[in-house]
Parts: sequence; C-alpha cells; structure tokens
Amino acid sequence: MPSPPGHAVRLALVVLLFTFALTPVSGAETRTPTPASTASWTAQPAVSGSGTGDGRPYFYLEGPPGTVLQDRLSVTNPGTAPVTVQLRGADAYNAADGGFAVREGKGSTGTGAWLRTAATEVTVPARTRAEVPFSLTVPTGATPGDHPGAIVVRSGDRSVGVRIQLRVGGPTLGALTVEDVTVSGRTIHYTLVNRGNTVLAPRITVDADGAFGRRLLRREARALPVELLPGQRVRLGEPWRDAPALDSVTVRLRVTAAGGAHGEATARAVFVPWVAVTGGALLLLAAVIAYACRRRRARNRTPDDGDSGPPGQSPTGQQHSESRYLVKAGAES
Repeated sequence: MPSPPGHAVRLALVVLLFTFALTPVSGAETRTPTPASTASWTAQPAVSGSGTGDGRPYFYLEGPPGTVLQDRLSVTNPGTAPVTVQLRGADAYNAADGGFAVREGKGSTGTGAWLRTAATEVTVPARTRAEVPFSLTVPTGATPGDHPGAIVVRSGDRSVGVRIQLRVGGPTLGALTVEDVTVSGRTIHYTLVNRGNTVLAPRITVDADGAFGRRLLRREARALPVELLPGQRVRLGEPWRDAPALDSVTVRLRVTAAGGAHGEATARAVFVPWVAVTGGALLLLAAVIAYACRRRRARNRTPDDGDSGPPGQSPTGQQHSESRYLVKAGAES
C-alpha cells in the first residue's frame, strides 16, 4: 500500500501538469485561427502628396475637351492573405429610387469609356496598400458639363464603386422640370427630370388648397435625398398622412436647384371616403329593393276561397237581395 507521502507527491504532480496544460505559453496564439477574409479591403482616392488627412470622398477632375487627366486609386488590404481585384471604368446614372448607380459591363459611353487604369487586375499583398494610376482622356467632341462615373473595384462577389465627378470645360446649364404629378391615397407622386448638363441637388416646396381656398398643406423648401444627374429622371413620392377625407384639392410642387434651375407643376385630386359612400349606397339599394318587393306582393295578393263571387258584389249583398225578394213574395200572397 503506497505511503501517504507518495500519495501527496503524485497528487501535487497531477495538479502541476494540469495547470501547465491550461496556461498559454507566452507569445503563443491561444485562439483558433480564423480563415483569412477578403471582405475587409477598401478602395478610395489616393491621399494627397503630403499623405495627410482622411483622403478624398471621390475624384474630382476638370478639363476642356481634348485633355488627358490623371490620378491614383488606393486599394488597401488589411487582411492576412493577398487580395486580387479587377478594375474597370463605368458611367453613372440614377437608379429608380434616385440613388447613384453605375453601368454594367460595356454599357458606358462617357466617363467609363474614357478611363484607363494602369492595370485591369491588381494583387494586393496582406497588410498592404497599393496605388493604381489611371488616366482619363476627354474626347475633343465631349459635351461641356458634368459627366459622372466611377471606377468599379471587384473581388469575388464584392464590388465597390469609387465615384468620379468629371466636369468638361465649357458653358453649363442648370435646368429641371417637374412632371406627372398625381395623388394616390396618402402620397403625392411626381417625376423630376434634369434637362441641363450639371448635377443638381434639388429642393422642394409643397402646397395644397381645398375646394374653398382653405390651405390644407404647406411644406417649406427642403433638400431632397437625391442627386439628379444630367439627362436623368426619377420618380419620387411625398407622403401626406393627414390628407382630407372629403374635398377637392389643388396640389402645387415647386422645385429649385443651384444654377437657377427651377420647375413647377400642379395637379387636382378629389378625396372621397369611398368605404362610407359604398356602404351607404348598398344600404339604400337594399331598402329600395325591399320596398319594391313589398309593393309587388301587395298587387299580386288573391281573395280568399269563401269570398268568390261576381266582381263588385259580395256574398252578403246577395243574401240581402234574396231576403227582400222573399218578403215581397209573401206580401203579394
């Protein structure tokens, strides 16, 4: 039988080994390594020559037709594995909700077609920033004004569009129109069209008057959450939660933007509580039908079987005539 000191020694050894097994070695990684992620890479305009500041939110390039403009794109990979990205130029346009979108594939005819990157595919090592030069050649016949576009950077299923604001030298015109104003339910719908050659940041004012000139709605000018690109149109909606239940309304929209752009449109709408009107009409129709049915039953009602006789003569009248005849016959006899 082992001695108590032997038991104590073995117990101390087991505890010591268990403690070493649970204590991480200094400088060693104790967490389970995670697969290298490529979703953390970023793309943006390269910082200025001094390397200070947070960088630019987008590229701004300007020049007359026939010039060649140059800049650099910065792709940063903070991950632990290399990242390969593909680069291409694209024209920009307004999506259906007014958002900024870019053309797919070879659908570009403006800025996206005029842009050339130093390489169409770049591999960025781990924890590295790569700067890719690009040039943009403005054709000699380019239309003056704004030509928005982007450099599309793609890796796997993820793509990022770095915006380019290109202005071609020459006369500029800010012009817009408000079209197709309609009122549907509790929403005023309208279409904005940029008919100039500059990017517009529109502001809108909304008014609505009732049938007797009563002001129903008054909203002061405010900025719309849309950047309207040249030649683009967007369909927008203005909520009107407290619209009247019963009235004839005139709605007026006024839209303005920098550069003297402005547009105005009106529309008429009739608000009717159709649920109440329909319910009342159904009740009235039911009452009319019930009344007509009662009249018809009254006209078609037939006499009882014991009351039959010549028209205009009741059975009681006939008995009275027979009684008078009998009385007269007795008097003669």
